[in-house]
Amino acid sequence: MIKISAPKSHPRFLSLYYRDLLAEGVRIGITSLQGLTAHGRGETFDYLIGEKTLLFAKSSIKATAALLLLARYPVLSVNGNTAILVPKEFIKLSNLVGAQIEVNIFHASKERERKIKAHLEKFGAGRVLLPGKARISGIESNRWMISSIGQKKADVVFVPLEDGDRTQALTAMGKKVITVDLNPLSRTAQTATITIVDNIVRVMPLLIKKADDLKNSPPEKLLQIVERYDNKKILSEALNFINRRLHILARR
Repeated sequence: MIKISAPKSHPRFLSLYYRDLLAEGVRIGITSLQGLTAHGRGETFDYLIGEKTLLFAKSSIKATAALLLLARYPVLSVNGNTAILVPKEFIKLSNLVGAQIEVNIFHASKERERKIKAHLEKFGAGRVLLPGKARISGIESNRWMISSIGQKKADVVFVPLEDGDRTQALTAMGKKVITVDLNPLSRTAQTATITIVDNIVRVMPLLIKKADDLKNSPPEKLLQIVERYDNKKILSEALNFINRRLHILARR
């Protein structure tokens, strides 16, 4: 049972709730202390966009749903933060689009990888892949280790939360990479095929709904959605929105 540090009437209740959730994740060995820092950095950018899912994010969510449904072999990559924040949604999306789930963490820990796997299984996940001896060329961190029947085989990889090295390396291998990153300036955001500039806790329910809405669409329609999508344009829209909003706030 997670003890929440603030009453529901607190104006920052949701923010505090997710922080407590991640802190509990550290206690039970699923998230890392470094993951808490990464979450805090994301919260900063969430403030800048007004803690809302905006039109540019909705465009990316639609393109993501279409690309996952078109994929020959999609893989959803999960780290500690994702496993703690949206485990049920992650599993539901994998079932909906027929994707494999693969654990991939930056700081090497076989024990934490196994705990993430067990945590997802507790929420109803079927097969959860662990990193194996297959590798992503071009990176030296723990994330080079991948499953030979997961990311190595994938044509589309969903990499939620910041991971610039792996995004760049997977893209160089000819794979399409989808990310959720609140920072439109990160290497992850800049090099991904599709970047959803939004908070993952808001993204996942919307992505599930959009995938469900599109699942019976003809491939031609899905392909049209993907081909019309322009990630550079989306990132530009996100930055322009932040810039305009800061100017408005500064004049108050």
